Parts: sequence; structure tokens; C-alpha cells
Amino acid sequence: MSSVASKIISVKRNTTKKAGASPELSEKKERLNLFLKKKGFKSTRQRDIIVSEFLKVGEHVTAEELYKRISNKYTNIGLTTVYRTLKLLAESGLAAERVFADHLTRYEPLAAEEHHDHLICLKCGSITEFEDQKMERLQENIAAEFGFSVKTHKMELYGHCRKCAG
Repeated sequence: MSSVASKIISVKRNTTKKAGASPELSEKKERLNLFLKKKGFKSTRQRDIIVSEFLKVGEHVTAEELYKRISNKYTNIGLTTVYRTLKLLAESGLAAERVFADHLTRYEPLAAEEHHDHLICLKCGSITEFEDQKMERLQENIAAEFGFSVKTHKMELYGHCRKCAG
């Protein structure tokens, strides 16, 4: 890794905070319940289990992967319920829906103020999240130079991780 890259990249290797019975988990569930109430939906035990498991995973996950984790313990929860709950989490701002080069829809837990970008390995599929304030400022400056008002953006860099480039 070049010395420049090592200075500017703050890497988080799938270390999104693991959620237990923490105040953060309770706060997120409360936010979801308020969102559901506003939309006219009820809070259900199945939805609560799915949300808890999703937040415990703490990384990018497909609906199928989450369903496999849940269905071993809770046989009464179907794949459709997992899909619907993940969509609701994304609508509520508690999750982000991501589609990378493999065209699989993944969901990741998200705090409202959080922004990060992704390094995606084309060989093993690993996803590394990173944040870089210099890069964010550069993007803002470029947008301002062109008189462009950015509402949101995403950066995905595709290549090979250290292990696969080996």
C-alpha cells in the first residue's frame, strides 16, 4: 500500500458495531416502531426478531443469508417476511440497500449520519468499508466548481483484496 493511501484511508473491515441488548439497539428498534406506526403497520414479533438478527450481523447481508441465519432457530419466519422487513428498514433509514457488481441486493445497518464508501473484491467478494474526509471534501469542491448540488453519492472501487492479489 502506498504511503499516501495509508495516510488517508481509515479502513473498517466489516467491523460495523455488533448489536446486543444495547441502548443503541433499543433506540434503533424504537425508531423503526415509530416509522411503522406512521406508515400504519404494526410491530410484530417476527419483525422484531428479523431486525435484531440483522443488527447483530453488523455487515452487508442478502435477504437469503439473513433468512438462513434466522430459519434455523425460528421456523415460523418466511423468506418473504425477511425481504419485507429489510425493505422497511431501508425505507426507515436504518439500513442501506446496496447492489454491487454481482447484482445481489445486500443490506447494511446504517446510522442516519453515517457515510462510507466500499472496496469490493472481484475474486472473493469481500467488502471493505472506508471513510476519508479528504476525499469527501474533494468531491464537494468538484461539485461546487461545476455548480452542482450533491444530494447523495456512493463510491465503489472494484479490484482484488490483499489476500486475493497475493
